[in-house]
Amino acid sequence: MPALCLGGTFNPIHHAHLICARATAEAVGFQKVLLIPSRQPPHKAISADIASPEHRLKLCELAIEGDPLFEVSDIELKRSGPSYTIDTIRELKAKGWPTIHWLIGADMVQILPKWREPEALLTEANLILLARPGWSFDWQNLPPIYRQLQTSVVQAPLIDISATDIRHRVRQGRPIDYLTPPAVVNYIRAQRLYI
Repeated sequence: MPALCLGGTFNPIHHAHLICARATAEAVGFQKVLLIPSRQPPHKAISADIASPEHRLKLCELAIEGDPLFEVSDIELKRSGPSYTIDTIRELKAKGWPTIHWLIGADMVQILPKWREPEALLTEANLILLARPGWSFDWQNLPPIYRQLQTSVVQAPLIDISATDIRHRVRQGRPIDYLTPPAVVNYIRAQRLYI
């Protein structure tokens, strides 16, 4: 089976990203997870709170070092402008990927109709939804075409780690050990990110 793609800001990448991606890969039967850090997340305003794309790419590489399940791609970092998922999917297909499997958080489902070319996403990729424990979907308030995603939901393990909290802890001078891999912790400290 081809790789499971997981795009995101990864600002910074942390254990919850990795554990949830692994759990999804195991549940669905993927042998590879491709992490795709975005250059410019289209749904987030550009701010000083977002580390440079190059730093976020390096953090992803450090986080998965030595783990054969994961790979990192700089495909979105090579493009200018906002990193739209549909553009990445089409680029991967142009590179010979016959099928694209893309993991998104369940919290994105309600805003999926506002993504760039959302209906094309449904036809050009197999979207897999990762639902946190206790998450409920409001399928009836989505356009009918999106309701097909009900069969693509995978339950995530319960993990309460967020990149926002990690950045907040760094600004406060509090440790972030055990929230993200040690190599990521060391890089954030050495580069003085999120201060």
